[in-house]
Amino acid sequence: MKFMNGRSLSVILMASMLAIGMACTKAPDDGQATSQIQSKLNEDSGLQGKAITVQTSGGVVTLSGTVDNETQRAAAARYASAIPGIKQVVNNLQTAAAPATGAADPIAQTAPAPEKPSPKPRPSTPRRRAERNSNEMAANTPPPAAADNAMANPNPAPAPIAQAAAAPAPPPPPLAPTKVTVPSGTSVAIRLLDPIDSEKAQPGQTFRATLDSPLPTDGDAVPSGYDVKGHIVDVKSAGKFAGQSLLVLQLDAITLSGRSYGIQADPYRRQGSNRTTNTAKKVGAGAAIGAIIGGIAGGGKGAGIGAAAGGGLGGGVQAATKGQQIVLPSETVLSFTLTSPLTVTLPDHGPDAGRRKLDTPQQ
Repeated sequence: MKFMNGRSLSVILMASMLAIGMACTKAPDDGQATSQIQSKLNEDSGLQGKAITVQTSGGVVTLSGTVDNETQRAAAARYASAIPGIKQVVNNLQTAAAPATGAADPIAQTAPAPEKPSPKPRPSTPRRRAERNSNEMAANTPPPAAADNAMANPNPAPAPIAQAAAAPAPPPPPLAPTKVTVPSGTSVAIRLLDPIDSEKAQPGQTFRATLDSPLPTDGDAVPSGYDVKGHIVDVKSAGKFAGQSLLVLQLDAITLSGRSYGIQADPYRRQGSNRTTNTAKKVGAGAAIGAIIGGIAGGGKGAGIGAAAGGGLGGGVQAATKGQQIVLPSETVLSFTLTSPLTVTLPDHGPDAGRRKLDTPQQ
């Protein structure tokens, strides 16, 4: 009986110890496991504050969220699996975007490739030398198509850059018109285009001319060749027996590139020679010759008749010869003097002044 009591006591003791061990090894519920894993994660300075979600169901833990690197991801899974009663850890944590796998390490890129041992040179033989020379000639010979193209086109087209460099520069802009002033007292030489005859001309009649020589100004000179206009102020034809011819001309304007400028100048005046004295001498000589002829013919009365006849003959001859006329043919050069300044605007290009000068200005 005593033995049985001791044996029973041992069985009871062993059962109690087994129950206590089973109680100690009993896995915690899902909520406790989740709290314990969160605590472990918060204790790690690298995982503290990370957005990590822990879910526990039937001893299976699922981790989700984002960590910085693969080391933190592995540490989180290790903390979860260390909790008693956890059967499996599903690690769905994502790491931050890593650099592209194609970008290799600069050190790895610049690392030199291992040198291969150079093969030992083989002894040269006549056959090898011939093969080497043949290979060199083949390498230096251009393909047939390239050789044909080079022969067909010995002068290749220049490069586009050279063509652009050879393009001509644009012409410079035209010069602006210039206003100049010809001072008073300047001599103006003109060349007539229209002839003038004192026997045919009429007062008020106009004439055309061109500027024969350049006019000095306070700037650039006015070139010769521009059109000039004037008119006849007074004209008188030489009469019979007595009287002098007279011609007075006046300048009116000069035209530059279609614009007319008025001219104030002294008139040109010319007078023919006086024929009165010459006419009296010729009439007297005719009368004397008539008297001589009359005396020879019949004495005193005949001399009177001869003198009258001789005088009439002399007068008739003089009447047939008119006084000296003033004739100014075309291309005659005349000179005028400005009485007032002349201000004009010079065009970009002057007229063609290459005219042949035939005579000098007439005063």
